[in-house]
Amino acid sequence: MRIAVLCDIHGNLPALQAVLAEVEKVGVDLVVFGGDVAAGPMPVETIEVLAGYRRPARFVRGNADRLMVETFDGALRASEGPDFWPAGMLNRTHRDFLSSFEPAVEVEVNGLGLVVCCHAGLDSDELPIITPATPDDVIAEALASAHGNLVIAGHTHMQFDRRVAGGRMVNAGSVGKPYADQPGAYWALLGPEVELRRTAYDFAAAAEAVRRTAIPQRDEWATDVIRPPTAEEATTLFENMAGRAYLR
Repeated sequence: MRIAVLCDIHGNLPALQAVLAEVEKVGVDLVVFGGDVAAGPMPVETIEVLAGYRRPARFVRGNADRLMVETFDGALRASEGPDFWPAGMLNRTHRDFLSSFEPAVEVEVNGLGLVVCCHAGLDSDELPIITPATPDDVIAEALASAHGNLVIAGHTHMQFDRRVAGGRMVNAGSVGKPYADQPGAYWALLGPEVELRRTAYDFAAAAEAVRRTAIPQRDEWATDVIRPPTAEEATTLFENMAGRAYLR
């Protein structure tokens, strides 16, 4: 078994299409979509591509997927989160597709053994917050309940590969909204090794497509396609958010 892991698409359809084209060329047995697929500028178009995907695939629930369903269902008000606009674009079929996602996916991968795919952690789609700079003991605790040799996640939108206390945690990065030193669509190819991949696409055309959408933050989203926040900036933000002082 050889798999591709695509996390945090965030409604960036051009990025998703570019990665799926590369995955097709590489050839895999399964694609695992690691959550937060639609909360972004092209939610409906992205969901319809994923729902119509005909290759073997499994879907992990991310926090933004869950919040979109809750918003659609009326559990959250518009003022309670940035996912209101994308959720407002959905119909019942789109909502039910997001609601069908799994908390985690376990797959046997050639050369790597049992791999556990989650969004943030094994017990939560929001926690723990883990970055390239997170202390080893936090990662060791996150890995303690894992059944597999390798846990692969997304959520913080930064690629890393950490080996701690006999375990291994990998972040596949973000397809649609990366925090990285150069623009691209970031993902992971597993089997027999771990390959952290970056796919280039037409960033200028994608940014223009984003600007043509109705998402309220479209200018910010479009800018991030061409010039994403750096991993160092995001690491500082997330480590401080987690209550771990981090000085660059």
